[in-house]
Amino acid sequence: MSTKKRRRGAPRRDEPSAHARLVETATELFYQEGIRAIGIDTVVARSGVSKSSLYRTFASKDDLIAAFAGEENRRFWQWWDEIVERHRGAPSQQITSLLEGIGGQIASPQFRGCPFINLATEFPDRKHPGTAIACANKREMRERLRALAHALGARDPVRLANQLALLIDGAYGLAVTLGPDGLKHDLVDTAKVLIDAQIR
Repeated sequence: MSTKKRRRGAPRRDEPSAHARLVETATELFYQEGIRAIGIDTVVARSGVSKSSLYRTFASKDDLIAAFAGEENRRFWQWWDEIVERHRGAPSQQITSLLEGIGGQIASPQFRGCPFINLATEFPDRKHPGTAIACANKREMRERLRALAHALGARDPVRLANQLALLIDGAYGLAVTLGPDGLKHDLVDTAKVLIDAQIR
């Protein structure tokens, strides 16, 4: 992780806005270090945005946490949509590619767990603006998996979607605690077992 401080002051025309710089910096730091471990002063120092600009942009750290959650959510669904679009009309391949992609993510040296699970663990109050986004992400994932399960012709798309979501979140946790070795293969193989049981 780079420790280079960015230039303070208003951005040049070709530079990101203060909002973009703060969200980018917070997203990196909150994910890698933990939200409670990172104070506002660290975000300010790393982003190069003044503290007064930060508080003009975000009324509180909770608002910055919500922006972090929103950015993680945006990135996740952009990644998801790109994979689904790449295999349009082939739900089996869509699911396989999504799981292979998750397997690749958890094998990365930068992987620090699912950002949404991490956030909800640090801030268990579901009314917290960041946690609300994290929980919404998990509900949306189950809905999207249900749609894929329905397209596959599963007898019980809701149950299959819940099983696949459980499999994915279980892989996130296992990768953090025991490491990612073999998880990509196990993710895909276990999903195939669950799917085969539903479409025979």
